[in-house]
Amino acid sequence: MEIRKVGVVGCGLMGSGIAQVAATAGFPVTVLEVEQRFLDKGFDAINKSLDKLSERPPDKGGITQSQKDQIVSRLTGTTRLAEVADCDIVIEAIIENPTAKKQMYAALDQTVNKQAIFASNTSSISITELMTATGRPERFIGLHFFNPVPLMKLVEVVRTIATSDEIQETAYAFGKKLGKVPVRTSDKTGFIVNRLLVPYLLDAIRAYEEGVGSIEDIDSAMKLGCGYPMGPFTLLDFVGLDTTYYITHVMHDEFKERRFASPALLKRLVLAGWYGRKSGKGFYDYSDPNNPKVNKL
Repeated sequence: MEIRKVGVVGCGLMGSGIAQVAATAGFPVTVLEVEQRFLDKGFDAINKSLDKLSERPPDKGGITQSQKDQIVSRLTGTTRLAEVADCDIVIEAIIENPTAKKQMYAALDQTVNKQAIFASNTSSISITELMTATGRPERFIGLHFFNPVPLMKLVEVVRTIATSDEIQETAYAFGKKLGKVPVRTSDKTGFIVNRLLVPYLLDAIRAYEEGVGSIEDIDSAMKLGCGYPMGPFTLLDFVGLDTTYYITHVMHDEFKERRFASPALLKRLVLAGWYGRKSGKGFYDYSDPNNPKVNKL
């Protein structure tokens, strides 16, 4: 099937990013939110992101003012469910809560045309579980983008046992049209990236707890020894300690293995409200965002 119009549910960090890349790829995009203020905030973030791109030279991925105007013209925001009824694919990027997601899908299923593909951007919730809220299991798939969406090239295309071959290939081709590198994976908790990444991040915390090295030294070791762009603690703060903590619960519940269990220090930081960059404190203190300092933990 051909995808001509894109719907995005949620205009937060991920939803606004997905909407931006879809509009940049030439698709008309309708973004659905529960309140206008969330749309305003998300569209403001898109404008700022596009402004940064317009400051770059074309050979570095930059865009002209004319291109920016064209991208913005393809974006429409709404709080009315009926406005996404004629979309060919609807990508959900709301709160990581299965109940909230299933309620949204049940409402969408009654409104959106029956030939449309439903996709979820969830990083941890079972795609199969979300699928059960609809009457279109064969047209349901996971499209897991990475933050920040306009810059990260990967998208995981997550197939359930009920997803049809046609829908998987359509979603894969759609990922390419967005300028991403799609990879196929199955509906196993964590998919590919988090299945491998989360145990690494949790082991870094345990290594620190056990006195293997300091936060700074572990970060430096993994950057310089493995060529990673950032160390595990910097990455944890960037992703969000609360997000990682939530994912550990989902993954440990699925696999019942220690390597997916949350270390005590991660739990304490989350309970204290230290979520990383977004809260100003995590493994590092971001009072000066350009010069973060290690917190004494």
